[in-house]
Amino acid sequence: MATKAVRNESAWRGPLSVLLATAVMTFILWRLSSWLEPATAADGVMLGRDIALPVHLVCALVALPLGAFLLWRPKGTPTHKLLGRTWAVLMLVIAVSSYWLRTLSGGFSFIHLLSVLTLVSIPIGVYQARARNFRAHLRTMRGLYIGLVVAGVFAMAPERTLGELLFGW
Repeated sequence: MATKAVRNESAWRGPLSVLLATAVMTFILWRLSSWLEPATAADGVMLGRDIALPVHLVCALVALPLGAFLLWRPKGTPTHKLLGRTWAVLMLVIAVSSYWLRTLSGGFSFIHLLSVLTLVSIPIGVYQARARNFRAHLRTMRGLYIGLVVAGVFAMAPERTLGELLFGW
């Protein structure tokens, strides 16, 4: 007699708890970036963006080639696991530091939605790898890498801080 597979209701608990925790963390980071940032730079006061910008750029410049390397090389090796964890941490630092990087007018832009997506996707991607759902893990990590490239391109657009620093526009 064939038995019908019963849907495991607890299968949603892991990703749902990750999503909820990430949403709460994102809200807290957004509020902290607003509360901790003074309106203007007083003499000698270092603003959050003065620290966040170099951290953000260095991590992004390391994550870009590292992510390409990870997507290109064989999966599941000890090297892949170690470098993958490093890449995930870099991506989290990039996403968190972006909360202190605003538009030239001081607000958030649509690129910050990619930061929220990153803060949600990294824990889900790690969960997928630990759950041995490698196909979903690969899709998530590819999507994150594409998001990193897209954010980098848009960050160099006119009237963006990086565009102004690099190209003067």
